[in-house]
Amino acid sequence: MRRVPAVLALVLLAIWLLLNNTVDLGTTLLGALLSVVLLIAARRLRPLQPRMHRASVALRLILVVLIDIVRSNVAVARIILGGRARRVRSQFIHVPLELHDPHGLAALAMIITCTPGTVWADLAENRILTVHVLDLADERRLVDSIKQRYERPLMAIFQ
Repeated sequence: MRRVPAVLALVLLAIWLLLNNTVDLGTTLLGALLSVVLLIAARRLRPLQPRMHRASVALRLILVVLIDIVRSNVAVARIILGGRARRVRSQFIHVPLELHDPHGLAALAMIITCTPGTVWADLAENRILTVHVLDLADERRLVDSIKQRYERPLMAIFQ
């Protein structure tokens, strides 16, 4: 995990150089200094550092999420552009979570919100997640899908 700040510093430097549209020595040195200083300052703002385990699970999860985003885009496009008068069953569902890690919860929030047709609405203190679904066919199946496809891998990665 020590390599991540070095990669972030290089990314920040690359962005700095692209924004300045030059690669001269002075701009490069200033960008390198700023990226290191910003990473040191940002680290102090996050007292709880993420601890990731099982990178292979993370890679599989990324693939699953990308496939789900494409599928959801197609489904939402069919609803919007379908032309047929079709009843859309929009509603809120409740998903009981076992995931406790704040970084895992943040990742789950991004996954659900980035998937078209679903939005993270609330997380109650008793670990009940409320999700708004644009077109719900089977609530139990969607809850099981969220738990198996997203929550289980995130628990393996972060807990």
